[in-house]
Amino acid sequence: MLQYFEEKDGSLLFRENGETVMVTPWGANSFRVRAAFLGEIEEGSVALLLPQTEAESDRTKAMSCPGSGEAQRVGSICIEAQRASITNGKIRAELTVNPWGKALQMTFYNQKGEVLLQEIPNGGALQKKARHFRPLPGGGYRLKTSFVSDPAEKIYGMGQYQQETFNLKGCNLELAHRNSQASVPFYLSSLGYGFLWHNAAIGEVHFGSNTTEWIAEDTKQLDYWITAGDTPAQIEEAYTAVTGRTPMMPEYGLGFWQCKLRYYNQEQVLQIAREYKKRGIPVDVLVIDYYHWPRCGDWRFDEEYFPDPKAMIKEIQDMGIRVMVSIWPQVDWRSENYEEMRQQGLLVKSNSGVDVQMIFHGNNVFMDPTNPRTRDYVWEKCRKNYADLGICTFWLDEAEPEFTTYDFADYRYHAGSVAQIGNIYPREYARLFYEGQRANGQKDIVNLIRCAWVGSQRYGALVWSGDIMSSYEDFRKQICAGIHMGLCGIPWWTTDIGGFHGGNIHDAGFKELLIRWFQFGTFCPVMRIHGCRQPGEEIVNKAGEVREWTGAENEVWSYGEENYEIMVKFIRIREMMREYTRSVMQDAHEKGAPVMRAMFYEFPEDPVCWDIKDAYMFGPDILVAPVCHEKAVSRSVYLPAGASFVYAGTGEKYEGGKWYEVAADIQTIPIFLRDGRQEYLIGEI
Repeated sequence: MLQYFEEKDGSLLFRENGETVMVTPWGANSFRVRAAFLGEIEEGSVALLLPQTEAESDRTKAMSCPGSGEAQRVGSICIEAQRASITNGKIRAELTVNPWGKALQMTFYNQKGEVLLQEIPNGGALQKKARHFRPLPGGGYRLKTSFVSDPAEKIYGMGQYQQETFNLKGCNLELAHRNSQASVPFYLSSLGYGFLWHNAAIGEVHFGSNTTEWIAEDTKQLDYWITAGDTPAQIEEAYTAVTGRTPMMPEYGLGFWQCKLRYYNQEQVLQIAREYKKRGIPVDVLVIDYYHWPRCGDWRFDEEYFPDPKAMIKEIQDMGIRVMVSIWPQVDWRSENYEEMRQQGLLVKSNSGVDVQMIFHGNNVFMDPTNPRTRDYVWEKCRKNYADLGICTFWLDEAEPEFTTYDFADYRYHAGSVAQIGNIYPREYARLFYEGQRANGQKDIVNLIRCAWVGSQRYGALVWSGDIMSSYEDFRKQICAGIHMGLCGIPWWTTDIGGFHGGNIHDAGFKELLIRWFQFGTFCPVMRIHGCRQPGEEIVNKAGEVREWTGAENEVWSYGEENYEIMVKFIRIREMMREYTRSVMQDAHEKGAPVMRAMFYEFPEDPVCWDIKDAYMFGPDILVAPVCHEKAVSRSVYLPAGASFVYAGTGEKYEGGKWYEVAADIQTIPIFLRDGRQEYLIGEI
């Protein structure tokens, strides 16, 4: 008799005609599933951490084997001739061999026996493959993995895509990073499971009504992780237990951050800090944006514009304000570090042609943070030129990285081809600075970064949503993006308040948008104003070279007295919330809970909450309903069933499980307090 299944070190294995499939318990109520073709399963992990060892009594939990007396049981694994199962807490996997073609089909169940996820059947004469490996030159495979789709299922997560879409069912998504797009391939299902595509290859996912298809353009093996949970919070806790959790947000992450494109010289930076101090407006972080350096890849201040950065930084920090500086991973051919980095092999390589990967103020290539020697080299430059001056927080821009053409197959990292491993770049970029700062003795680490992948949260990554437009449409997209990112285990997330492109400071319509966005930003994980404001000013250095331009003013006093009063009010509200925000950040650190939460996260039993895309919970107790349509002075707000709420603007009590039309003039945002909590906000908003 053919032996398709075997138990090996607690895993269930299947072998047939060159394919090996392995199902391994991996954390509470979870499995890691791997498959290889014409080879053995590779060990190691691109993102998953080793799960904590379970108690022996749990790991060897007894179960009954269905079928004949010839069945074998080893711990939680049950093996028959053409069927096997493995159980880990609330999840069970059944593996069945179809007599037609000997095709394997896997089905995952919860503890109630309900189907969570099932591979497609082979269809008999159709001879379809749930795991289709197509060989590529060089030894890799183009992999397509297909699952049966439940049309009633709702899907959330997957990172940050610029679309006003909440339920991702029916969406086709690129598994690749771009400016303002961060692919984090984990989703939470309304059916009660979470799924991680544990593969850093460039690819696609199609959440169709008939099938769900995952595609990796170039990979060595199939690898995914699945967990079962009774609530979204249980699923999130299991997922972050095996991918890592964010550090505890330090105090300077709880207040207001001031930024613009760009403060281009030392005196301008000092003037802004002094003015905020003079006005008594609290600022936690003041940001010095890009091209404060001579050339990309120099990683230091330009002496012409910043003659004494150490004194500048000391004066600002004596005011109680942290200084953040922008970092770009590009290395200009003319940079003082280019030749050494090229010679040492510390740069991303083009597979053919000339190494020009981005054209911006010159020919640029990217440093390669997947190479540990690059991480050491770049951090040493930044330690000497920034950290030793007192700078302890960095803005890691261009983190996708932003290849000019996004022709991913054209490039190669130290860790492998971009087609096969490319999505790890932003995580390794964050790792470069986090590990360098830790080695330098720093503990309270937050670094702003424009992209992320699975595990970025472990490295103090505060993701912002990239170079978005200053429009109400983009504003609404960010609400969806922030909720999805939180569900992907990345709770530190923010936006450019007001959007990045297209905001003219003299335009009344933009001022209205800015105020509405500022109100939303008050209830984001981090509150930070930034933007490429119009009209701009050209900058020419002493040598006559045109430098990167500077945008118009973007401080809270730049938009007229009425708007100034509103923005200062919300900065002070943010200050009032410090204790609450700190407790929410503690939940993110200890349990992996999002800061900006889908309404269903707190109220999973209320079906209406699974469809609300323009409101959310800031932590467990504050319901936020941004006004995100032009000239609107009211909006509809749904208050979830199972709780009562107090309107923060008036203290009026509201019953849950109902829709309300709420007035909201330009000075306010609808905020509701769950069961009357956070009473100090009543009347302030």
